[in-house]
Order: sequence, then C-alpha cells, then structure tokens
Amino acid sequence: EIVEVLKDVFGTTFPQDFYNRWTLKKKWAKLINDPISVPIFKLKIRLQQRGWRQRLQQYWREQQPDLVVSLMPLVNRVLLESLRAELPQTPFITSITDFADCPPHFWIEPQDQLLICPSQRAVDQAKAVGYSTQNLFQTSGVVIHPRFNELITTDRQQARQELGLHPDLPIGLVCFGSHGSKDMVEIAQRLEQSSLALQLVFVCGRNQALAQQLRQMPSRFPRVIEGFTRQLQHYMHLSDFFIGKPGSVGVSEAIAMRLPVITECDPVMTLFQERATADWLADNQFGKVVKNFRQVDKVVAQLLEPKTFQRYQDNVDAYRNRAVFEVVDILERVLSGTAAADSATAPATFSSHHQTALSNSIGVKP
Repeated sequence: EIVEVLKDVFGTTFPQDFYNRWTLKKKWAKLINDPISVPIFKLKIRLQQRGWRQRLQQYWREQQPDLVVSLMPLVNRVLLESLRAELPQTPFITSITDFADCPPHFWIEPQDQLLICPSQRAVDQAKAVGYSTQNLFQTSGVVIHPRFNELITTDRQQARQELGLHPDLPIGLVCFGSHGSKDMVEIAQRLEQSSLALQLVFVCGRNQALAQQLRQMPSRFPRVIEGFTRQLQHYMHLSDFFIGKPGSVGVSEAIAMRLPVITECDPVMTLFQERATADWLADNQFGKVVKNFRQVDKVVAQLLEPKTFQRYQDNVDAYRNRAVFEVVDILERVLSGTAAADSATAPATFSSHHQTALSNSIGVKP
C-alpha cells in the first residue's frame, strides 16, 4: 500500500512538482532553492499545521498502523504530533535518505521518536539535538534497491559488443537521476574534445529532449544514449566509472556496483541536501569531487591513471551497503519489542504477519 503523504493525505502535489520539474533541471531554480523555495515550504507547513494534523489523525484512525515510518523530510513534526494525538502507543521512525541532516527542521526534529541514520555524521547531529542512544539506529549507508546487491553474471565484453561498444575500452556511465540534467551535454562536449580513449553511456531518464539533443551531437567514440530504464544496474555492470550529481541514492547505487564516482559540489549551485554526499564520497575515497564539470576531461584522465583508478576501485570493492536489509531488520525488531539501539548489520526479511505500506510515510498495518 503506497502512501504519498503530500498527495494522498494533504491534497497537494506542488512541492514535488516544482522540485522535479524545475529544481532538478534548471540552474536558476537551484539558486533559489536554499534561500527561497525551502523556507517558503517550511512556512507553508507552519501555516497549515493544524489542518494537516487533522487530516493525518483521520488517516491514522482509519488505517490503525502498528508502526509508522517516514521517508520524507520537513513533515516529521506534524506526522509525529498527529500520531501521538490519535495512537499514542504506535512507534514512529524517520529513516533518513541523505547522508546528513540540513537543520533546522529538515530531517531531524527535536522530538521523542526513533531515527535511522545512514552515517555517523547523521548520528552525531541527532545526539547534538538531544536524541538518546536508545532512539538511534545506524545503517551501513542509505537505502538502495536490493537489485544493486545482486550478483550479475552477464559476460561484460559480449554485452558491450551487443550494444555496439568496444569490449576493452573503459566506459563511463553518465547519469543525473530520473530527470537528467543539461550538465550531461557539457560533459559530452568536453570529453568529445579531449584525447581520451573511452566510451560513454548516457542515461537521461524521462528527459526526452536531453536524450534527443545528445543523439544529434556527433561523436568520435562509441556511445549509448538511453532514456528512462529499469536496467540501470545492467549498464553499471558494463561500465568502469560513474559521472553524476551528488544524489545520495545514485552515488550509492554506483558504489554498490563497484564504480568509482566523479561528482560535483559547488557551494552555491549544488542542492544543500546533496552536499553531504560529496563529503561522504571524498572522506571515504570512493572517487573525485569537483566544483563543476568544466574540467571533467582532466578529472577523467586523472581517475583513469592505473594507480589512481586501482586505489578507488579497491575502496569501492571493500564497501558493502546492506542498508535495505538492515532497515527491514530494525523495523521487525521495533514491532516485536526487541529493538536495541545499535548498528543494524544482519540482513533480514519482514515477518509475513505484517503488511507494509511503503511511501513518503509508511504505515504498517495488522
């Protein structure tokens, strides 16, 4: 049972529509995100707190969840307050899907609830605002789809040739999420003008205009241009490195598929919730972080130097993201009353006697 809390409970789609259609695609929208867009939405929440709380109380009354899990920032206060008013004994958990909070009132609210943190930095932020150890759980990373943990046995060289690619030349996968980015055009142009011997796979998501623009550009090396696809892990399996925005999920998927990453972090242009991903990437030496992609050709050349590439390759090979299994284990332990505040490490499956409703907020129904 999928619950999109803004649409299904609050009756609005404006915040996600603006974010998907403008903020992810337009540089001017990124410029106003931190100082204007997010503060306006925070104000909207405050002004509509009472009405939203009443709608949520009615929703909890109808659904009678055993457990509520939020996967969404900004609304965790009203989610908890409404739940406490209607079902005071029902546990409430926020599972953070960025590598750190962006205070104030983004992911971590100073309130009595459980919190799942994908990094030590997020744990430290929670403790700084008063969370006790008993209310905190740390996972090995952000939650990604379990298919990125599955073993792929496809012959890489043969699969490359089937796509018209050279079986031995290095392949870079360029992907900026499900809505793409015009940065991909600049990356294509700058790598085209370089003397590097490589190939590129562009995954443009639902941005058909971007895919068409890339297809019309001449290229001196083999390439694949794909739109929205559910076979991203297949393209990652065929690739040697990843170029993309510092989104927590996209970067984590690439690293789970053993790809060193090149991403950007600009103090003005990069969305504030994505900057922590770049910090995490650099701290763990999983790839290179640049201010922008204007010198992407030089950065790719540096990455592909044998000793440098091997160092990054060894680092990503050693990392294991088991968060999707760890979170399910945490939820089961909370439901059974055996949860202990420590790092979840063992994979688990959800008990069959509970039904889950997955969404921006999750209700677990009997």
